[in-house]
This record gives sequence, C-alpha cells and structure tokens, in this order.
Amino acid sequence: MSETTAEENGAGRPERESMEFDVVIVGAGPAGLSAAIRIKQRAEESGDDVSVVVLEKGSEVGAHILSGAVIDPIGLDVLLPDWRTEETPIKTAVTADHFLYLGPSGSIRLPNFAMPGLMSNHGNYVVSLGNVCRWLAEKAEALGVEVYPGFAAAEVLYDEKGAVIGVATGDMGVAREGHQKPEYMRGMALFGKYVLIAEGVRGSLAKELIARFELDKDREPPKFGIGLKELWEVEPEKHRPGLVQHSFGWPLDSRTGGGSFLYHLEDNQVAVGFVVHLNYANPYLSPFDEFQRYKTHPSIRETFEGGRRVAYGARAITEGGWQSVPKLSFPGGALLGCAAGFVNVPRIKGTHNAMLSGIAAAEHVLSALKAGRANDELTAFEEEWRDGPIGADLKKVRNVKPLWSKHGLFGGVLLGGLDMWTNTLGFSLFGTMPHGRPDSACLEPAARHKPIAYPKPDGEVSFDKLSSVFISNTNHEENQPVHLTLKDASVPIEINLAEFDAPEQRYCPAGVYEIVTAPDGSSALQINAQNCVHCKTCDIKDPTQNIHWVVPEGGGGPNYPNM
Repeated sequence: MSETTAEENGAGRPERESMEFDVVIVGAGPAGLSAAIRIKQRAEESGDDVSVVVLEKGSEVGAHILSGAVIDPIGLDVLLPDWRTEETPIKTAVTADHFLYLGPSGSIRLPNFAMPGLMSNHGNYVVSLGNVCRWLAEKAEALGVEVYPGFAAAEVLYDEKGAVIGVATGDMGVAREGHQKPEYMRGMALFGKYVLIAEGVRGSLAKELIARFELDKDREPPKFGIGLKELWEVEPEKHRPGLVQHSFGWPLDSRTGGGSFLYHLEDNQVAVGFVVHLNYANPYLSPFDEFQRYKTHPSIRETFEGGRRVAYGARAITEGGWQSVPKLSFPGGALLGCAAGFVNVPRIKGTHNAMLSGIAAAEHVLSALKAGRANDELTAFEEEWRDGPIGADLKKVRNVKPLWSKHGLFGGVLLGGLDMWTNTLGFSLFGTMPHGRPDSACLEPAARHKPIAYPKPDGEVSFDKLSSVFISNTNHEENQPVHLTLKDASVPIEINLAEFDAPEQRYCPAGVYEIVTAPDGSSALQINAQNCVHCKTCDIKDPTQNIHWVVPEGGGGPNYPNM
C-alpha cells in the first residue's frame, strides 16, 4: 500500500491511500464477476499471478441487483461448464411459456407457434439474479479475487496522457453541507493496468468516460426503459414453478411502449414486473402507478390475492441495443454488460450477454498483460464483439424497439415480430432503423395532455410509493451530500414545473422528487435523496437533462433480498 501525492488532494483533505492491481473492475454484477472469474481461471491455467479487485457500491454483493429474471444459461455454460452439478441458486427451469395481450377487462393468449423461435424460454431458468451474483462472488473469491462491497467508485483516475489508470472510492463521513464529520475518511485510489467498467445502466463513471472519449460518436442515442419489480409469496395452490408469462397492452395506451412479466420461482415465490419504455410523451404518466394498476387486472390479480408482498425495487434498463452500443474500449479499459447496453429488449434478457462480455474482455486483458502492455486500448475487444455471440443476439432484434416507437403497439408488435422472423433467415426488410431522439427529448409539454387519474391503492395487490420503498430496505446516511445533483437549481421550477408540470414527481418510482409550496406561495423542488433506489430514471428522463446522478456514500441505497 502506498500514498498519493499531495497534488492529488483537494484543499483540507488528507492524502489518499492507494493500492495497485493488475485489473480493477467496477461493479459486482454478472459482467464484472464473470470478467474477474475468467481472468483468474486463465491465470491459474498458465501459472501466472494476476491480481484482480472488484468494487461494489452496494452494502453486499447482490444488494443493488434487480432483474426479472429469466436467464439464458449460455454465459454460465462458457464460464462454469459444470455448474449444473453443483449446489447453486439456479434451481427453477422454465416449464411453461405464455404470451398475453391484455385488454381493460380480459386477455388473449398468443399461440407459441406464432412467436419467433428466439423468444422461446425453454431451456432457460427463473432466478433471483441477486442470489446468482452472490454465488458468483463466492466463486471469484475462491479463485483469489478481492471483492470489496460497500465501496462506491466515485472518480476515474487518469495519467498525464489522459489514459485511465484507476478509480477512487468516494470519501466517507462528509456532511450534507460539505464539511468533514469526525468520522471522515478519505476515499482510496485503486490503480490498475486495466480498468473494466461494469457498473450497470447509466453508471456515473461510464457516463463520464463515454463523454470524455466520445465513445458514442456515430452511434444512435441510447434508449432506456424503467423496470419495476415486486417479489411475492403466493398461496401454494396458485404457484406454478417454472411458469414464465409475458404480457403487453393494458394499462398502457397504444402509443406507450412497455410490457409486464410474471415469473414463478421456487418456494411459492412469484416475481412480478412492469417495464415502461422511457420514450413516452405524456408528462402525467407514472410508471409506478401503471405497475400498481396492472396488478389489478382480472387475469393478474388472482395470482396475488391472499399472498404477501415481500420486496420491491426499480431499475433502468438499456434498450438501444445494436445501434446504440457505444465504442467499448478506451485508453486503459473497457465497458462491459449493461454499462455498454447489451440487453436484448424483446427477450427482456441481458444477463447472458453481460457474462459473455465479461468473459471476452477478460481474454483480451490477459492477452495484453502477457504482452507486457498496460493502460492502452483493448481495440480487439471492440472490433470483435459484433461478429460474436453478443452481436448475433442483438442484431436479430435491432428493429423491434424503433418499430414499436414509430408504429405504436399493434403495428410495432406485428412488424417487429415479422422482422425477428426474417432475421432468423439472415435478412431484414427494414435494414437497421434509427432510434432518433434521446428519451429526455420525447416528453411533451403538459398542455398537450390531460392528467391521469390513477386509482387509490387497495393495500391488497396495489400499494403506494412510500410503503414500497420501505420494503426495498433503502437507506442512506442521512447527513451526507445529496447525490442527486442539479446543474441549475432554477430549472426545476422555471422550466420543468412551468412547462411539464414537474414530471420528476411521477417518473421517479421512489418519491424522491416533490414540489413543495412555501407560505408566500412560491414553489420549490424538494429532493428526498434518502428514498433513492438508484434506478437512474431521473438522470435519463429529465427533459432538461439538469439532474445528474452521482454515487452516494458506499453501502447506501437499496438492500434487495432475493431480487
């Protein structure tokens, strides 16, 4: 362990302690852990000593992991070929695969034979992705990877030539006003020959690196959705282990993209989720309330009546796919997994591609280290991904999102399905369609829309935001700087409220943003940062792009069990 020089310190702050590794990985999700495991596997095979550290901002590995999840095991089969012979959290194979169209009071099941083959879930597994990551972390540590939960990577470190040489964790013990509390501790610098960024959707470091190195040059704008999820314990007679059900339609209108899922796990558990594409136009739309309304549908409600809701969470989802994936490599490292945008939108799956990207990046890092290289660009990783399994997976579905955005529910679903069918034969009638505007530019002024009257939660299958946040086990050290920062404090009232009727009050699924009125009649935006579940929706959907999400103190945020 060494110490940084005084020049690296801000005024009044002690010098940073530092540690050096061969590889620094940010994020203990499927991508980051797969990269760490593959590096150590290969190093062990060749007798090399390669040091790897994984930083995780959650209080434990899996605490911030939120996904459906039905996983395609192809990534696991490459990384850990014998996993089926072990005791793992991957227990429930898919036994039935249903697709529903929901109307206001009824539903129609679509025949499976009409669905493109790539949409089939047979051979996949219903899991808690958080528990899968906890298991992968154990595998990594057994191989000698150092995994540090509760340490949020807050800063990218560069050398004099501008190459990435490491990251620094955030300072601990800083008061809301910015002064150092008695328990203050300076963040640590972790230097690496290569730095792999696997911090998930819209990560603050990835956002900085994409802008600094223009990694999105000549790409389509990134596109996103917000995914909301609850975990329930249902009555045994309503539980069907391995049932996977996807639906679209009500309660969303035909111009608003999205869908829903019900996944039956083991032990009478059912995961229910709702996705809203963030290119919606109506500023009065509330994804959280649409989710609660969805559960009241006659075809859905019966599953949950008499059951118990045990967990809630929300997370942004990358939806840009093939057209929007930024350049993966930069001087000193690479982007992996959801930081790169490897989700297959119609399949609602990204774990397999995240793992494959981690494995591929690991191979390129090891080749570079063996050649004596450090802090340069892994150009071969960028050059090869589109011709590999990730590229093949994303290219087949590249037009589904833009077709839905352009033609609405019915036209988009029909044309998207047709395009997936033709892509299985190796061609597309539509070529590669553009996405157009970023999601923040899709919101229309409130004057063009009417407020949506959402029903009051019944407390049986539908609930309010605050009771939902409570069961997400979200917690932040209260007296710390607000991690939801504003570029201009006047914008929320002068523009967002005046033109869009303060949509941040509705697109946030955790009640973070609130317009309060003072005795003199003036309005102000109140930010309840304690409620934040780290979904990143505000950073994406804010129409003025005035909100910038940065990491809070390490360990803060949700603590998801079995999500």
